[in-house]
Amino acid sequence: MKFTNAGLILFTENYEECVHFYGQVLELEILHEIDRDGEHLTTFSLGGTYLMVEMGGAAHADVKPVEVCPSKLRFNVLDVEAACEELRDKGVDLVIVRHHWGTTAEFCDPDGNPCALRSDDGFGD
Repeated sequence: MKFTNAGLILFTENYEECVHFYGQVLELEILHEIDRDGEHLTTFSLGGTYLMVEMGGAAHADVKPVEVCPSKLRFNVLDVEAACEELRDKGVDLVIVRHHWGTTAEFCDPDGNPCALRSDDGFGD
């Protein structure tokens, strides 16, 4: 089977806040938006794939536990420390975790969906 494109659909309760988060805070490029009666979605470019943010999810007050959200959006970056500084300046709370295989910075979006930065160095080794 040959796929022409692939992506993730993220259903959100706090749609506007999540669109702002992914577009303005994480600076993902908007591919397209649909805003018509009964249909609101925004699609972002996500490193060769796409992230479609739609209405209809359930927010969580803090990071959603794995039992509620068994996935995490991870964004590889060249410099985790520099990216963390940038995000902290935009009001994002992060926790840096050092592993034997690299560094991550854990955070969540406005709906509580888990996200992380990861050092690109050593990815796939």
